[in-house]
Amino acid sequence: MPDFDKMLQDLKEKRDELRVRIHLASRELQDEWQELEQKMEDFSRRARLKESGAAVGKALGTLGTELKSGYKRIHRALKED
Repeated sequence: MPDFDKMLQDLKEKRDELRVRIHLASRELQDEWQELEQKMEDFSRRARLKESGAAVGKALGTLGTELKSGYKRIHRALKED
């Protein structure tokens, strides 16, 4: 099972870096950011609860992967601007 505490810390660091730059981004990126913010809240809540079970662990891992991919897309898009 993935280390959700480490994943959460990594995601928070990337999120903080991007948050500073997102206000200058396009509307499309801002919309994606808002969607990711909702997912991050869900991920943080579940990671803090440290819910157990294979199904929950798999769902949390999937959500973490989606967040990581989304933050990477925004980071790449910001580099292109």
